[in-house]
Amino acid sequence: MPPWVQQGYGEYAQRIKGDFSLQLHEIPAAKRSKAATVPRMMDEEGARLLSAMPKDGRLVALDGRGRNWSTEQLAEQLERWSVDGRELAFAVGGPDGHSKAVLDASEAQWSLSPLTFPHPLVRVLLAEQLYRALTILRGHPYHRAE
Repeated sequence: MPPWVQQGYGEYAQRIKGDFSLQLHEIPAAKRSKAATVPRMMDEEGARLLSAMPKDGRLVALDGRGRNWSTEQLAEQLERWSVDGRELAFAVGGPDGHSKAVLDASEAQWSLSPLTFPHPLVRVLLAEQLYRALTILRGHPYHRAE
């Protein structure tokens, strides 16, 4: 990843403290070859992602067809999800999206935007939005929307 991605993600991950922490686990994309079909690559990536999930964790798949949440709605979701103490995992799909197995295993599907973003930018956007939602829950003045 370019330095600006590492710096941006790292900045927000550092700011998230207390009851929450942000950890990044990268799952390698399937190797592309003439023999590998897109569905097979998606299935391989999905299997690796699901095997990396925390036991009894809650999976939220970032998907363009998912629900559009405002930052305030994300804060409400985080508050609801934090009650049971389960680990929360946000999954960003590979270049072709998530496999059916990942979407079926996810408890929620969230769309950051109807726009398509490059993966490095999604990493920073996700970290910032999680930080922003947590500041709302904590009454911190970072989020100033009306």
